[in-house]
Amino acid sequence: MSTEFDYDAIVIGGGPAGSTVARYAAQKGVNVLVIDGRDPIGSPLQCGELVPSNEEMKRLCPDVPDVDDLFQTPDEAISMTCDQMHIITPSGKALKYRFEGLMLNRVVHDENLVTIAKKSGANYMVGKRVLRAEGNTVFLRDGTTLTAKVIVDAGGHNGPIRREYWDEKSTTIPVKFCLMDGNFGDAVELHFGSVAPGGYAWMFPKTGGANIGLGIQRSFAKGKTLNHYADNFISKYNGETTFNGAGGLPMSGTLKSFVKGNFMLVGDSAGMVLPSNGAGITIAMIGGRIAGEVIHEHLENNVPLSTYETVWKKQMGKVMKNSKRSFKIGSLMFRLPNWMLNLLFNRLTKGIVWRAVTCKRMFFIL
Repeated sequence: MSTEFDYDAIVIGGGPAGSTVARYAAQKGVNVLVIDGRDPIGSPLQCGELVPSNEEMKRLCPDVPDVDDLFQTPDEAISMTCDQMHIITPSGKALKYRFEGLMLNRVVHDENLVTIAKKSGANYMVGKRVLRAEGNTVFLRDGTTLTAKVIVDAGGHNGPIRREYWDEKSTTIPVKFCLMDGNFGDAVELHFGSVAPGGYAWMFPKTGGANIGLGIQRSFAKGKTLNHYADNFISKYNGETTFNGAGGLPMSGTLKSFVKGNFMLVGDSAGMVLPSNGAGITIAMIGGRIAGEVIHEHLENNVPLSTYETVWKKQMGKVMKNSKRSFKIGSLMFRLPNWMLNLLFNRLTKGIVWRAVTCKRMFFIL
Protein backbone atom coordinates (compact mmCIF):
# COMPACT_ATOMS: atom_id res chain seq x y z
CA MET A 1 0.00 0.00 0.00
CA SER A 2 2.77 2.43 0.92
CA THR A 3 5.72 3.35 -1.28
CA GLU A 4 7.15 5.90 1.16
CA PHE A 5 8.26 3.31 3.70
CA ASP A 6 9.93 -0.12 3.65
CA TYR A 7 6.69 -1.66 4.96
CA ASP A 8 3.14 -0.60 5.67
CA ALA A 9 3.41 -2.05 9.18
CA ILE A 10 6.17 -3.50 11.35
CA VAL A 11 5.22 -5.76 14.26
CA ILE A 12 7.76 -6.22 17.05
CA GLY A 13 7.29 -9.73 18.44
CA GLY A 14 5.96 -12.84 16.75
CA GLY A 15 4.04 -14.51 19.57
CA PRO A 16 0.28 -15.07 19.47
CA ALA A 17 -0.47 -11.33 19.52
CA GLY A 18 2.08 -10.32 16.89
CA SER A 19 1.42 -13.19 14.50
CA THR A 20 -2.31 -12.56 14.70
CA VAL A 21 -1.85 -8.86 13.89
CA ALA A 22 0.29 -9.88 10.91
CA ARG A 23 -2.18 -12.51 9.72
CA TYR A 24 -5.22 -10.26 9.63
CA ALA A 25 -3.36 -7.25 8.25
CA ALA A 26 -1.58 -9.26 5.54
CA GLN A 27 -4.69 -11.05 4.30
CA LYS A 28 -6.16 -7.61 3.63
CA GLY A 29 -3.15 -6.69 1.50
CA VAL A 30 -1.02 -4.86 4.08
CA ASN A 31 2.74 -5.24 3.54
CA VAL A 32 3.71 -6.29 7.06
CA LEU A 33 6.96 -7.42 8.65
CA VAL A 34 7.25 -9.26 11.97
CA ILE A 35 10.58 -8.96 13.78
CA ASP A 36 11.39 -11.41 16.59
CA GLY A 37 14.60 -12.03 18.48
CA ARG A 38 13.85 -15.74 18.82
CA ASP A 39 14.71 -18.36 16.24
CA PRO A 40 12.54 -20.32 16.07
CA ILE A 41 9.60 -18.31 17.37
CA GLY A 42 7.82 -20.03 20.26
CA SER A 43 10.95 -21.09 22.13
CA PRO A 44 11.61 -21.01 24.99
CA LEU A 45 8.26 -21.88 26.55
CA GLN A 46 7.04 -19.18 28.95
CA CYS A 47 3.53 -20.05 30.11
CA GLY A 48 1.10 -22.60 31.53
CA GLU A 49 -0.15 -23.61 28.04
CA LEU A 50 -3.85 -23.86 28.91
CA VAL A 51 -6.49 -22.22 26.70
CA PRO A 52 -10.28 -22.57 26.63
CA SER A 53 -11.83 -24.53 23.78
CA ASN A 54 -13.56 -22.50 21.08
CA GLU A 55 -16.95 -23.35 22.56
CA GLU A 56 -15.77 -22.26 26.01
CA MET A 57 -14.44 -19.01 24.51
CA LYS A 58 -17.86 -18.28 23.04
CA ARG A 59 -19.30 -18.52 26.55
CA LEU A 60 -16.50 -16.57 28.22
CA CYS A 61 -16.33 -13.76 25.64
CA PRO A 62 -19.80 -13.60 24.05
CA ASP A 63 -19.17 -10.27 22.28
CA VAL A 64 -16.19 -11.60 20.30
CA PRO A 65 -17.29 -12.53 16.75
CA ASP A 66 -16.07 -15.35 14.49
CA VAL A 67 -14.30 -17.30 17.22
CA ASP A 68 -13.76 -20.34 15.00
CA ASP A 69 -12.01 -18.24 12.37
CA LEU A 70 -9.69 -16.67 14.93
CA PHE A 71 -8.71 -19.81 16.85
CA GLN A 72 -7.61 -22.50 14.39
CA THR A 73 -5.64 -24.84 16.63
CA PRO A 74 -4.34 -27.93 14.77
CA ASP A 75 -4.39 -31.35 16.43
CA GLU A 76 -0.61 -31.49 16.65
CA ALA A 77 -0.62 -28.34 18.83
CA ILE A 78 -2.99 -29.95 21.38
CA SER A 79 -1.42 -32.19 24.01
CA MET A 80 -4.77 -33.15 25.55
CA THR A 81 -8.28 -31.86 26.19
CA CYS A 82 -9.91 -31.52 29.58
CA ASP A 83 -13.48 -31.03 30.74
CA GLN A 84 -13.01 -30.24 34.45
CA MET A 85 -11.37 -27.51 36.49
CA HIS A 86 -10.76 -27.98 40.20
CA ILE A 87 -10.36 -24.94 42.45
CA ILE A 88 -8.28 -26.22 45.37
CA THR A 89 -8.66 -24.56 48.78
CA PRO A 90 -5.75 -24.32 51.26
CA SER A 91 -7.15 -27.36 53.09
CA GLY A 92 -6.93 -29.38 49.87
CA LYS A 93 -10.67 -29.51 49.24
CA ALA A 94 -11.67 -29.21 45.58
CA LEU A 95 -14.52 -27.18 44.15
CA LYS A 96 -15.23 -28.92 40.84
CA TYR A 97 -16.46 -27.17 37.68
CA ARG A 98 -17.18 -28.06 34.08
CA PHE A 99 -14.57 -26.42 31.87
CA GLU A 100 -13.62 -27.27 28.28
CA GLY A 101 -9.92 -26.63 27.92
CA LEU A 102 -7.07 -27.40 25.57
CA MET A 103 -3.62 -28.16 26.91
CA LEU A 104 -1.27 -26.93 24.22
CA ASN A 105 2.10 -27.88 22.96
CA ARG A 106 2.79 -24.15 23.10
CA VAL A 107 5.85 -24.12 20.84
CA VAL A 108 3.95 -25.99 18.11
CA HIS A 109 0.97 -23.68 18.65
CA ASP A 110 3.02 -20.52 18.12
CA GLU A 111 4.83 -22.00 15.12
CA ASN A 112 1.43 -22.74 13.58
CA LEU A 113 0.37 -19.11 14.03
CA VAL A 114 3.52 -18.05 12.19
CA THR A 115 2.69 -20.45 9.36
CA ILE A 116 -0.85 -19.07 9.07
CA ALA A 117 0.45 -15.49 9.02
CA LYS A 118 3.02 -16.32 6.33
CA LYS A 119 0.36 -18.01 4.20
CA SER A 120 -1.65 -14.80 4.53
CA GLY A 121 1.31 -12.86 3.10
CA ALA A 122 3.20 -11.67 6.20
CA ASN A 123 7.00 -11.40 6.21
CA TYR A 124 9.16 -12.51 9.13
CA MET A 125 12.65 -11.56 10.31
CA VAL A 126 13.84 -13.82 13.15
CA GLY A 127 16.93 -13.76 15.32
CA LYS A 128 16.93 -9.95 15.26
CA ARG A 129 16.47 -7.70 18.30
CA VAL A 130 14.72 -4.34 18.20
CA LEU A 131 16.40 -1.69 20.31
CA ARG A 132 13.88 1.10 19.90
CA ALA A 133 11.48 2.85 17.58
CA GLU A 134 11.33 6.54 16.77
CA GLY A 135 8.73 8.09 14.49
CA ASN A 136 8.41 5.71 11.57
CA THR A 137 11.79 4.04 12.09
CA VAL A 138 12.67 0.83 13.89
CA PHE A 139 16.29 0.46 15.05
CA LEU A 140 17.73 -3.05 15.31
CA ARG A 141 20.61 -4.09 17.53
CA ASP A 142 22.76 -4.98 14.50
CA GLY A 143 22.53 -1.41 13.21
CA THR A 144 19.80 -2.04 10.64
CA THR A 145 16.99 0.50 10.36
CA LEU A 146 13.58 -0.20 8.83
CA THR A 147 10.63 2.10 8.30
CA ALA A 148 6.86 1.64 8.36
CA LYS A 149 3.77 3.81 8.53
CA VAL A 150 2.46 1.85 11.55
CA ILE A 151 4.63 0.19 14.22
CA VAL A 152 3.13 -2.37 16.62
CA ASP A 153 4.69 -3.47 19.89
CA ALA A 154 3.76 -7.10 20.55
CA GLY A 155 6.95 -7.67 22.51
CA GLY A 156 5.46 -8.26 25.96
CA HIS A 157 5.00 -6.10 29.04
CA ASN A 158 8.59 -4.85 28.66
CA GLY A 159 8.42 -4.29 24.90
CA PRO A 160 10.55 -1.46 23.49
CA ILE A 161 7.70 0.90 22.54
CA ARG A 162 5.68 0.26 25.69
CA ARG A 163 8.82 0.81 27.77
CA GLU A 164 9.80 4.09 26.13
CA TYR A 165 6.53 5.81 25.32
CA TRP A 166 4.00 4.64 27.94
CA ASP A 167 4.34 5.78 31.55
CA GLU A 168 1.42 3.72 32.86
CA LYS A 169 2.55 0.88 35.08
CA SER A 170 1.16 -2.65 35.34
CA THR A 171 1.13 -4.99 38.29
CA THR A 172 3.43 -7.73 37.03
CA ILE A 173 3.22 -11.13 38.67
CA PRO A 174 6.39 -13.23 38.36
CA VAL A 175 5.75 -16.86 37.48
CA LYS A 176 7.85 -19.99 37.59
CA PHE A 177 6.89 -23.40 36.24
CA CYS A 178 8.18 -26.72 34.98
CA LEU A 179 7.20 -29.52 32.66
CA MET A 180 7.11 -32.85 34.46
CA ASP A 181 6.74 -36.35 33.08
CA GLY A 182 4.14 -38.63 34.66
CA ASN A 183 0.41 -39.28 34.91
CA PHE A 184 -1.48 -36.42 36.53
CA GLY A 185 -5.08 -37.24 35.62
CA ASP A 186 -7.20 -35.10 33.34
CA ALA A 187 -8.52 -32.25 35.52
CA VAL A 188 -7.04 -28.75 35.52
CA GLU A 189 -6.14 -27.60 39.04
CA LEU A 190 -5.90 -24.06 40.44
CA HIS A 191 -4.59 -23.76 44.01
CA PHE A 192 -5.20 -20.68 46.17
CA GLY A 193 -3.95 -19.48 49.55
CA SER A 194 -0.52 -19.25 51.15
CA VAL A 195 0.81 -21.71 48.57
CA ALA A 196 0.91 -18.75 46.12
CA PRO A 197 0.40 -15.42 47.93
CA GLY A 198 -1.65 -12.97 45.89
CA GLY A 199 -1.78 -15.31 42.90
CA TYR A 200 -2.38 -18.98 42.34
CA ALA A 201 -0.57 -22.22 41.69
CA TRP A 202 -1.53 -24.59 38.89
CA MET A 203 -1.25 -28.14 37.71
CA PHE A 204 -2.29 -28.49 34.08
CA PRO A 205 -2.14 -32.11 32.91
CA LYS A 206 -0.73 -33.00 29.52
CA THR A 207 -0.37 -36.28 27.68
CA GLY A 208 2.37 -38.08 29.59
CA GLY A 209 3.02 -35.19 31.95
CA ALA A 210 1.96 -31.80 33.27
CA ASN A 211 2.77 -28.11 33.33
CA ILE A 212 3.14 -27.18 37.01
CA GLY A 213 3.87 -23.77 38.45
CA LEU A 214 2.67 -20.63 40.18
CA GLY A 215 2.64 -16.87 40.22
CA ILE A 216 2.73 -14.58 43.26
CA GLN A 217 2.44 -10.92 44.16
CA ARG A 218 5.76 -10.04 45.77
CA SER A 219 4.08 -7.61 48.17
CA PHE A 220 2.18 -10.59 49.64
CA ALA A 221 5.20 -12.89 49.89
CA LYS A 222 6.36 -11.96 53.41
CA GLY A 223 9.98 -11.71 52.33
CA LYS A 224 10.11 -15.17 50.76
CA THR A 225 11.21 -15.60 47.15
CA LEU A 226 9.33 -16.86 44.13
CA ASN A 227 11.75 -19.81 44.04
CA HIS A 228 10.79 -20.71 47.62
CA TYR A 229 7.10 -20.93 46.80
CA ALA A 230 7.65 -22.64 43.44
CA ASP A 231 9.99 -25.26 44.86
CA ASN A 232 7.59 -26.04 47.71
CA PHE A 233 4.61 -26.44 45.40
CA ILE A 234 6.31 -28.37 42.61
CA SER A 235 7.91 -30.77 45.12
CA LYS A 236 4.41 -32.06 45.98
CA TYR A 237 4.27 -33.80 42.61
CA ASN A 238 6.22 -36.89 41.66
CA GLY A 239 7.84 -37.10 38.26
CA GLU A 240 10.91 -36.23 36.26
CA THR A 241 11.27 -32.54 35.46
CA THR A 242 12.11 -32.06 31.78
CA PHE A 243 11.97 -28.27 31.52
CA ASN A 244 12.08 -25.25 33.82
CA GLY A 245 10.71 -21.89 32.80
CA ALA A 246 9.88 -18.46 34.19
CA GLY A 247 8.29 -15.23 33.10
CA GLY A 248 5.98 -12.45 34.16
CA LEU A 249 2.32 -11.59 33.61
CA PRO A 250 0.83 -8.09 33.64
CA MET A 251 -2.14 -8.63 35.95
CA SER A 252 -3.72 -5.21 36.38
CA GLY A 253 -5.67 -5.33 33.13
CA THR A 254 -5.45 -3.31 29.95
CA LEU A 255 -3.83 0.09 29.76
CA LYS A 256 -5.95 3.21 29.37
CA SER A 257 -4.80 3.57 25.74
CA PHE A 258 -3.17 1.27 23.20
CA VAL A 259 -2.38 3.89 20.54
CA LYS A 260 -0.03 6.88 20.44
CA GLY A 261 0.50 8.46 17.06
CA ASN A 262 1.54 5.65 14.70
CA PHE A 263 2.44 3.31 17.59
CA MET A 264 0.13 0.50 18.74
CA LEU A 265 0.37 -1.95 21.63
CA VAL A 266 -1.11 -5.45 21.55
CA GLY A 267 -1.02 -8.50 23.80
CA ASP A 268 0.95 -8.32 27.05
CA SER A 269 2.37 -4.91 26.12
CA ALA A 270 -1.21 -3.55 26.24
CA GLY A 271 -2.04 -5.53 29.41
CA MET A 272 -4.27 -7.97 27.52
CA VAL A 273 -4.26 -10.59 30.26
CA LEU A 274 -7.37 -11.34 32.31
CA PRO A 275 -6.32 -10.56 35.90
CA SER A 276 -8.71 -12.99 37.57
CA ASN A 277 -7.40 -16.08 35.80
CA GLY A 278 -4.17 -15.15 33.99
CA ALA A 279 -5.53 -15.97 30.52
CA GLY A 280 -3.38 -14.26 27.93
CA ILE A 281 -2.95 -16.33 24.75
CA THR A 282 -6.50 -16.14 23.44
CA ILE A 283 -7.02 -12.60 24.76
CA ALA A 284 -3.88 -11.43 22.93
CA MET A 285 -5.16 -13.00 19.73
CA ILE A 286 -8.50 -11.18 20.06
CA GLY A 287 -6.58 -7.91 20.34
CA GLY A 288 -4.27 -8.92 17.52
CA ARG A 289 -7.13 -9.50 15.09
CA ILE A 290 -8.70 -6.14 15.90
CA ALA A 291 -5.35 -4.36 15.50
CA GLY A 292 -4.60 -6.06 12.18
CA GLU A 293 -7.99 -5.19 10.73
CA VAL A 294 -7.80 -1.58 11.94
CA ILE A 295 -4.33 -1.16 10.43
CA HIS A 296 -5.78 -2.12 7.05
CA GLU A 297 -8.70 0.29 7.44
CA HIS A 298 -6.30 3.04 8.51
CA LEU A 299 -4.06 2.60 5.49
CA GLU A 300 -6.88 2.05 3.02
CA ASN A 301 -9.56 4.45 4.27
CA ASN A 302 -7.74 6.71 6.74
CA VAL A 303 -9.73 5.29 9.67
CA PRO A 304 -8.09 6.47 12.93
CA LEU A 305 -5.85 3.90 14.62
CA SER A 306 -7.73 4.70 17.84
CA THR A 307 -10.63 2.72 16.36
CA TYR A 308 -8.66 -0.26 17.65
CA GLU A 309 -9.42 0.82 21.23
CA THR A 310 -13.11 1.38 20.45
CA VAL A 311 -13.58 -2.07 18.93
CA TRP A 312 -11.62 -3.71 21.75
CA LYS A 313 -13.91 -2.14 24.35
CA LYS A 314 -16.96 -3.33 22.43
CA GLN A 315 -15.71 -6.92 22.26
CA MET A 316 -13.79 -7.25 25.54
CA GLY A 317 -14.65 -4.26 27.73
CA LYS A 318 -17.18 -6.02 29.96
CA VAL A 319 -15.05 -9.14 30.38
CA MET A 320 -11.93 -7.14 31.27
CA LYS A 321 -13.84 -4.87 33.67
CA ASN A 322 -15.29 -7.86 35.52
CA SER A 323 -11.91 -9.58 35.62
CA LYS A 324 -10.15 -6.51 37.02
CA ARG A 325 -12.82 -6.17 39.70
CA SER A 326 -12.52 -9.83 40.67
CA PHE A 327 -8.73 -9.50 40.89
CA LYS A 328 -9.02 -6.53 43.24
CA ILE A 329 -11.48 -8.36 45.48
CA GLY A 330 -9.34 -11.49 45.35
CA SER A 331 -6.22 -9.52 46.30
CA LEU A 332 -8.00 -8.42 49.47
CA MET A 333 -9.23 -11.94 50.22
CA PHE A 334 -5.82 -13.50 49.69
CA ARG A 335 -4.39 -11.43 52.52
CA LEU A 336 -6.55 -13.54 54.83
CA PRO A 337 -5.12 -16.59 56.63
CA ASN A 338 -5.72 -20.01 55.15
CA TRP A 339 -8.37 -20.98 57.68
CA MET A 340 -10.53 -18.05 56.64
CA LEU A 341 -10.09 -18.85 52.96
CA ASN A 342 -11.20 -22.40 53.69
CA LEU A 343 -14.41 -20.98 55.16
CA LEU A 344 -14.96 -18.62 52.22
CA PHE A 345 -14.44 -21.30 49.55
CA ASN A 346 -17.39 -23.63 50.08
CA ARG A 347 -20.52 -25.03 48.46
CA LEU A 348 -22.48 -21.84 49.13
CA THR A 349 -19.88 -19.60 47.48
CA LYS A 350 -19.00 -22.07 44.71
CA GLY A 351 -20.96 -20.16 42.10
CA ILE A 352 -19.47 -16.81 43.10
CA VAL A 353 -15.93 -18.22 42.89
CA TRP A 354 -16.62 -19.55 39.40
CA ARG A 355 -18.08 -16.25 38.25
CA ALA A 356 -14.90 -14.52 39.39
CA VAL A 357 -12.63 -16.99 37.59
CA THR A 358 -14.67 -16.78 34.37
CA CYS A 359 -14.88 -12.96 34.42
CA LYS A 360 -18.56 -12.60 35.19
CA ARG A 361 -19.97 -10.14 37.72
CA MET A 362 -19.39 -11.78 41.10
CA PHE A 363 -22.44 -10.20 42.69
CA PHE A 364 -25.42 -8.53 41.12
CA ILE A 365 -24.64 -5.31 43.00
CA LEU A 366 -21.03 -5.14 41.74
